[in-house]
Amino acid sequence: MFYYLLKYVLLGPLLRLLFRPRIEGLEHVPASGPAIVAGNHLSFSDHFLMPAVLKRRITFLAKAEYFTGPGLKGRLIAAFFRSAGQIPVDRSGKEAGQAAIREGLGVLRKGELLGIYPEGTRSHDGRLYKGKVGVAVMALTAGVPVVPCAMIGTFEAQPPGRVVPRLHPVVIRFGKPLDFSRYAGLEHEKAVLRAVTDEIMYAILSLSEQEYVDQYAAVAKAEEAEKERRFPRMPLS
Repeated sequence: MFYYLLKYVLLGPLLRLLFRPRIEGLEHVPASGPAIVAGNHLSFSDHFLMPAVLKRRITFLAKAEYFTGPGLKGRLIAAFFRSAGQIPVDRSGKEAGQAAIREGLGVLRKGELLGIYPEGTRSHDGRLYKGKVGVAVMALTAGVPVVPCAMIGTFEAQPPGRVVPRLHPVVIRFGKPLDFSRYAGLEHEKAVLRAVTDEIMYAILSLSEQEYVDQYAAVAKAEEAEKERRFPRMPLS
């Protein structure tokens, strides 16, 4: 109930009014039945803008930190995500990844839409990073299509660290569903999972026209943070 209150009464109309997102390819999202919507992840705003334009309800796998923040702000954010039907995902190890896959498959078995960001985290610099294979495991195990999605302009509207979004044109572009039925029964083959994931990322790249980096986003972030720690930028005089 709270999900639809947010979508149609509280948050959805406000987001549409402020950002006036241009929607392309919405007809590619199945009108019924289970499917995965796999998108790039540039901004905190992505969590709200995509669901606001879809005709169907979509459930995202959200990072567990959104549900465990301290203080009043943390409790409010956690309550918001729970009320919106989002699923917390612990990203701290292999077992955590398996738990996320189980949760995602549960959504698909109910015939619903599952939203996932294959990069695993927000891009810190606006580029598109290597996808993790969890999206391929779920697509092959559940036998569902994957709809690629590109969020364009949300990085400029709300880059990492910015609390209040700035007004900036936003485009939300959906591509044709990807059918991986040719790989049925091969969800445990590492080479197949990598190939499926790369095909999904290429479809997202074609829609978003971002620069691609063949490296996991979390690794790139850690390397950049370490470089900054060792060689801090000198203030300009």
